[in-house]
Formats: sequence, structure tokens, C-alpha cells
Amino acid sequence: MTSRSRIPQTIGAVIGGTNGLLDRLEDLRRRSRERIEAEVDSAEIYEHATAGLPRIADEESRPVALQIPPATLLRKSSKGDEQSDFFVPALYDLGTRDSRRIMDVAVYRLSKKDKRVGEVIHYDLPDGYVEVSAGAHGMASVWDYDIVLMMVSHLTEAMNRYRKGKGEKPGRVFRPHVSDILKFAHRGDGSRQVEEVEAALDRLRGTTIKTVREKGKLRTTEAEGLIARYRVLSRTDTKRISSVEIEVPDWIFHEVAVADGKRPGVLTVHPDYFLIKQGIGRYLYRLARKAAGCTEATWSFATIYERSGSTGTLKKFTENLQKIIATNDLPEYYLRKEYGKSGPQLVMTHRNALPVPPDP
Repeated sequence: MTSRSRIPQTIGAVIGGTNGLLDRLEDLRRRSRERIEAEVDSAEIYEHATAGLPRIADEESRPVALQIPPATLLRKSSKGDEQSDFFVPALYDLGTRDSRRIMDVAVYRLSKKDKRVGEVIHYDLPDGYVEVSAGAHGMASVWDYDIVLMMVSHLTEAMNRYRKGKGEKPGRVFRPHVSDILKFAHRGDGSRQVEEVEAALDRLRGTTIKTVREKGKLRTTEAEGLIARYRVLSRTDTKRISSVEIEVPDWIFHEVAVADGKRPGVLTVHPDYFLIKQGIGRYLYRLARKAAGCTEATWSFATIYERSGSTGTLKKFTENLQKIIATNDLPEYYLRKEYGKSGPQLVMTHRNALPVPPDP
């Protein structure tokens, strides 16, 4: 008998290709932008908020509000960003309690320079632990993770169309053009950026997430990569990578496309997330988006340090964290420091949840 290999069903084939998705998300972008412009400017919110809050002194007893603010956390938009500045259903709120906790830890490295080849980050949790291990190409970075966000966004869009009866259930294969990846991540399309996409895919493929959970006598262990596999489909005349095929790993596909028949929760990401320059800033946004949501959450500096996977000292991490608090231009969230029984704490408040000061 002659066996026939199964042709994997693509995500793009279900939703009409990448360009079709970008057109639909462009409509979402326009509606979202109109909503943003209708809201109070973040600087104005900050001014009102600080007027009604006590000033918080740092270790040298200098009021943070009186210091000269550091440079912005956000880089300037790349040329062409205005064409793809949209809200995207990206960060996933995994359906089970155990899986949700993975969003509270960094499943990537925060440094651009330190590749962390062959290293393992270990996170102890109340009911088990999470390990992030790197392969020969190094550990995936928080910037590499943009490709995962794009993959989840497309899969979520395809599932939404499927639930509405507008398409078939999506498969595991995602076939984007490199130019679309760079546009999604608000990056330029120079030769260096294009070459970096292939290197990022190598790191994503080689970075494994292992979770061990214990509930009574039951112990579960799972380990998968940030992507299941990839291959280059085409290159340009100058040998630059042009389009790729990426397979969604089981742990993402199950939560977004299966989820036991339930509609999975999806968290939207502010478009300025992709402009955050520092790895720690990106991690803080993701933590705030998950922990605070549309309200408020408080985490100790020590816990944030432990969950970030940082290779630096707690002292240096604290210094960087306080600079970010002083700058206070993280998208959507107002940051302030307060002191608790276990030391300094970071209070993350959605700017729409800040108290409005009374009229004079």
C-alpha cells in the first residue's frame, strides 16, 4: 500500500491569507484609535493622578515626582508603522489556572546581548515549577516572542471566524511573509532585520518550556518549544529570507483552538508595546496586562525580579525598575512604588482606573 502524507492545514488558508487579516485588523485599528483619541491624554492623567497621590521617596529620600524624568521607555516608530498600528488579540489568557501562571514568568530572556546558550531558568511556583531551557542557538528573547504573538493573533482571528460560521477550523501551520512579521512587530525592513527573523526562529524552536504541576498525588509534566518547527519557503534573488512556514505547538493550539469547546480568553496588546525598548519594560507590561487587567495589582520588587529570569543582581534590577517607575510611560499602566512588610512593592494601575481628582 502507498501511504499518503497528510498535508497540514494552514491558518492563513482559513482566514484568507496574511494580507486579508491585516485588512481586517486595520479596521480594528481605526476603531481602536478613535477610542484612544477620545480618552484623556496619558500625560494629563499622570498630572491629575500625581496631584492626588502622596509623593514617594526613593532610598536617598528624594521625591520621585521632583526628579528630572529619564528618557522615554518607547522608541520612535519605524517608517511604515502607521500602516499597521492596530490593537491585536495577542497575549493569551490560558484556560486553566496552572497555565495562566506562565504569563507571570518570563519565558524568554530580557537581554539582547546575553544569548544564554544552553542555560536553564528555573521558576518555583506554589504547586510545582517552570523551566525555560535554551538550545545551541541561544534562548529566545522577548523580541523574538513577537513572532509567537503574531502566530497567536492569527490563530485567534481564524478561530473567531470559525465560531461565527465564516470559515473552517484552522490548522496548525502559519505561513507569513517576513515583511508582514516585521510590520506586525513595528520594525524596519532592512537586511539586518530580515536576517534576524531567521535567527529568531532558530531560538524559538530551540527554547523549551517545561511545566511540572502537583495536585495531591497527581504530578503532570509537559515540555514543548515556543514553536513546534519552521522552514523557509522562499528567498529573494539576493538570498534574503522571504516567506516561512511555522507550526503552532500543541500547548498554544490546544488553548486557543481546542479549549474543551470553550471560547478562550484573549488579552489585547496596546500597539505601543512593540515600541518598548527595554526587555524589562516589555516584561512589566505583560505582567501588568495579566495581573492588573483593567484595575490594579501589587507585586513586590523581589518577586518581580525572581519571575523575570534576570541574570543581574537584585540591586541593579531594582535601580532599573525605579527608573521605569520615574519615567512612568508604560502603555496603559500607571506605576508607583510603595513599601510593604517585605520591602518595596510595585503598584500597577490601569490608567482608566485612576481616581479622578475633584474639581477645585
